[in-house]
Amino acid sequence: MSNESSSSNTIIAMRLVEKYLYQFGCPVLMLIGTISCILNLIIFTQKTLRKNPCSLYFIGYNLANFLYIYSSLLSLTLGVGYNIDPSAYNLIICRLRLYAVILFNCLSPFYMILASIDRILITSPNALTRKRSNRRLAYICILVGTCFWMVFHSHALIATNIIQLAPNYFLCYFSPGVYFVFVSYYSIMKELVALLLLTIFGLWSIKNIRSMRRVRAAPDISLSGTAVGDNAYSTSSKDRQLVLMLLMDITIYGLFSFMYAIFLMYQQITQNAIKNAEQIEMESIIQYLCLFGIGIPFCTGCYTNLIVSKTFRHEVKKVFTWI
Repeated sequence: MSNESSSSNTIIAMRLVEKYLYQFGCPVLMLIGTISCILNLIIFTQKTLRKNPCSLYFIGYNLANFLYIYSSLLSLTLGVGYNIDPSAYNLIICRLRLYAVILFNCLSPFYMILASIDRILITSPNALTRKRSNRRLAYICILVGTCFWMVFHSHALIATNIIQLAPNYFLCYFSPGVYFVFVSYYSIMKELVALLLLTIFGLWSIKNIRSMRRVRAAPDISLSGTAVGDNAYSTSSKDRQLVLMLLMDITIYGLFSFMYAIFLMYQQITQNAIKNAEQIEMESIIQYLCLFGIGIPFCTGCYTNLIVSKTFRHEVKKVFTWI
């Protein structure tokens, strides 16, 4: 009897933590994230940075982060923190919200992957490979990739519904059955594949930078046959700082996404297991805590950039000087 009472008290305490986290913590996180995304967009569109193809990927990345904040974190704040969920009563709002959440949750790491590939190209010891890092390729990749993911996730505009879980209790969610299983496995694969690719590309960039440092003293030959030494390596200090900013974003994204991926895998492994009410309640709490956690990487980019990049700090100072 005491064990049951202890479990009930634990669940009540966790529910309070969840409620206050979304009532107060999530609005603060949204404010921090909004400032971060806006400031990043201002900086990466400055003349000194916008000519770099990696800056275009960062612009796309921060736009996706901003839209994710106001499609996912805002709805979670209203729904979990204040019991206000318009999507539970309007099918159009329901489908648009879920579509926006899964789309921007995918586009954000997608742009980061593109930026990682660009950093591999620009840090390559091969001059021809470095020339492939250009704005034209960046525009094409962003445009084609964005259109593809918009079409690919369009199923959420059709197959999501308002589900009645109890009398007077409705939830906007993916339709149960085959579609729900598909979305569950897709979410797991998306998180794992994104983490794997970002880890591989991040380590590859580090390897290229280390190799470049070892051969920096040796002159390189340009396509015209002229020895240009270090100038052949267009990986200037600015480029290296962009690599550091990207690696920091990858690290933070990986830390929080990995926890959510583990939870999703646990859900699938135990989906056929018989669970009591307390277990179901605890899993629901953990899920919302994980959802809060995966929102953190979308809100911290500006602050990590200030830590690792001297160029970024300089540009921020210039912006505030103009103000």
